[in-house]
Amino acid sequence: MSGPFSDLTETLFADKSVLSESYHPEEILERDEEIEEYRYALQDILFGRDPENVMLYGKAGLGKTAVTKYMTDALREEVASREEADDLFVHEVNCNGKTLFMVVRRLVNELLPEDASQFPKRGLGTGDAFDELYRQLDRLGGTHLIVFDEIDHLDDVNTLLYELPRARSNGHLETSRIGIIGISNNYTFRNSLSSKVKDTLMETEISFSPYDAGELRTILYDRADRAFVDGAYDKSAITMAAALAAQDMGNARQAIDLLRVGAEVAEKAGDTRVVDDHIENARTLVQRGRLRNRIRDQTQHAQYILETVAHLENRGQTPVRSKTIRANYEDVATSWASEPLTTLKSIQDHLAELHMLGFLRRTEKNHGLSGGHYYEYELDLEPGVVLETRETIEGEEQTV
Repeated sequence: MSGPFSDLTETLFADKSVLSESYHPEEILERDEEIEEYRYALQDILFGRDPENVMLYGKAGLGKTAVTKYMTDALREEVASREEADDLFVHEVNCNGKTLFMVVRRLVNELLPEDASQFPKRGLGTGDAFDELYRQLDRLGGTHLIVFDEIDHLDDVNTLLYELPRARSNGHLETSRIGIIGISNNYTFRNSLSSKVKDTLMETEISFSPYDAGELRTILYDRADRAFVDGAYDKSAITMAAALAAQDMGNARQAIDLLRVGAEVAEKAGDTRVVDDHIENARTLVQRGRLRNRIRDQTQHAQYILETVAHLENRGQTPVRSKTIRANYEDVATSWASEPLTTLKSIQDHLAELHMLGFLRRTEKNHGLSGGHYYEYELDLEPGVVLETRETIEGEEQTV
């Protein structure tokens, strides 16, 4: 008796994982200049010297995390053969949605011996967590590179970036060294730091620019040769996926997603080759997925405000002023057991940012001396996508 899967005997994919977000290529293509800058920034580690701090800037999908993984893996391998180099430890923390205490606590728990009790979630403060972090770093000794991905989303980033680079000079560390690698999607992140933090960091800045269509073609041909069986794609489909991604954000992740989803569309249709039409059909599906990821990339309270406007949109109450948004936002934040922002100005700042990022439409109103000057806001995307994404995010948070 045949089952629902019995007719699935062929696939376009030789290794589909090559097109997944978790895939780390052995060779990084089209980022030679950035790799060279990175190499010089990290070279002191090979000679037992204090590592430089490094800040990477660029929008999502431009290779920052992939290049960092590639460089730290290569560095660890090289350190193992160098007598002058201390033992190297690399720690990775994603800062999105995290408090400073959560980030430091996670580092502490990663460093603790296996038989030690975890650092408590409650009862101790951030200062206690830093003290324990320093104890564990010195217990291990060596050089520690700490990679803070999405560092621009951390709530008290000034304290983190002031505390860690000065730990050795302030006498908190004796046998270990710390280097910071910060990864930010925000090109202007450094401008938000305090002057004393900027003076302390003395970091190397590496900016990742968008890929052009030619660079994306090179990346896609390399992935396609590994991902698909022979003869499973047209060259024109590669060219189209690269061109679409280059015209949009210059984003390698988007280009790879277009190729993967295009192949999935082809398989569902029973076709044996990915062609231009499959890439075009994949475009709508990928755009919807990218929108969900962009919502996830926003800070917690920016997401609450988006959710608020989505509810107002569904009730037919938009365009709407910031005062009304604030009143409804407080209910949304409270419903997720979060303390709302306290000032109208903070809400207006988030609204301005969400407008600039393309999530909201803003209409200027000016009624003269009697009515005043103000803005009204409405969503510039489907409210259903916002609400579905928010439900998913909160569901994931509750399972952590």
